[in-house]
Amino acid sequence: MKLQDSVITMIMTSDSKALASCKGNEPNVVPVSTVTVVDDTIWLMNYFMGTTLENILENPQVTFACWKGLEGIKVKANVVHITSGELLEKARVYVAEVAPIRTLKSLLVLTPTAVFDVTPEKERAGKLIVGDVII
Repeated sequence: MKLQDSVITMIMTSDSKALASCKGNEPNVVPVSTVTVVDDTIWLMNYFMGTTLENILENPQVTFACWKGLEGIKVKANVVHITSGELLEKARVYVAEVAPIRTLKSLLVLTPTAVFDVTPEKERAGKLIVGDVII
């Protein structure tokens, strides 16, 4: 799915970000720090994930949320865990630029399936985002 410019801007400029995963009936949510958007996928850098990776290996469906102030989005996505290869090497170059003191262990590549507005306003909360218009 094509990510709108407003969605990419929110992901790249948000103050806070979190990733939710689930294994069986055990949901898990973790804060995430280094994130970028590449070709309509969301790249999350893994420095020390444990439970999240276990969950993803069993259930590759996740929800990524990010927000700035009271405005925010949640992204439903399928995720792939990358432990070697060209994408991981590209991620290493990115991390060296933006977080040089970090050691990248692996990369999570999220392919969005839906994006929702989570801004706490009656007209916006929970609405599916299509383009830059909220329906």
